[in-house]
Amino acid sequence: MSVFAAAQTYPTRPIKLLIPFPAGGATDIIGRALAIKLSERLGQSVVVENKPGAGGTIGTDLAAKSPPDGYTLLLATSSTHSIGPILNKSIPYNAEKDFIPVSYIASAPSVLIISPTLPVKSVAELVAYGKAKPGLPFSSSGNGTVVHLQGEYFGHLAGLSLTHIPYKGTALAIADIVSGEVGMMFDSIPSAIPHIKAGRVRALAVTSAKPSALLPDLPTVDASGLKGFSADVYFGLFAPIGTHSEIVARIQKEAIAAVNAPDLKERFAQQGVEPVGNNGEALLETMRSEGAKWRRVIELAKVKIE
Repeated sequence: MSVFAAAQTYPTRPIKLLIPFPAGGATDIIGRALAIKLSERLGQSVVVENKPGAGGTIGTDLAAKSPPDGYTLLLATSSTHSIGPILNKSIPYNAEKDFIPVSYIASAPSVLIISPTLPVKSVAELVAYGKAKPGLPFSSSGNGTVVHLQGEYFGHLAGLSLTHIPYKGTALAIADIVSGEVGMMFDSIPSAIPHIKAGRVRALAVTSAKPSALLPDLPTVDASGLKGFSADVYFGLFAPIGTHSEIVARIQKEAIAAVNAPDLKERFAQQGVEPVGNNGEALLETMRSEGAKWRRVIELAKVKIE
């Protein structure tokens, strides 16, 4: 069958949606919800595969090297497509040259959470505590991830000397916040909310420009005294470069319709996720603007990863 004929009949078999982070994190939560709706709309199963490691690099590289036939897609984030390429010079893929941006799916703020063992109840108290105890550890889901950079930026603006402790995924990072092994971390609202509601962690502020409807009692980091701090995470659907334009157009059409479906919008809202449902051009523009923003943060906070 010719490539054109294959594009005309696509899809004829299950589609793989690669998630370059472990199960339980925001990308996984969003990806699984999206996969269900895409399966309905495309008439074929969309199977989620988690391929975590190296701050999202392993799964993203796997997607870049997959056949460009529309049967392997990637749900990527600010970490893999805007931060990793700046921070990690040896990254094995090129975020722009190896991928076709298909659809800007969603965005989500992060939330600053601390261990309940810390004797603080606000950002101001956390800053004072951090100044009294230099080297206060903060965890993240991996080196070079957006939540790593949010912690570095927080420390820079607050004038704190923080010690970054990267983990292999969100679940392990949060576990050590709960136990008191580590003091603080930034995490996406979708993965943090169950722990906040259960009282296992204490939430202090959100990273968005305005308060979250899901956590209305929390101030923003900016309103808490760290002026200029604003950092959402974007989630975008990508296909390997070389995927036929008709296949890309079909996936884009169905992804946008899926995100705009009332039940998925509602599900996202319940997780603190802002549905976007826009095209590949909007995703590329966001990818580039976020890259410029995080480049400034990396330079200001002198962030390096080994």
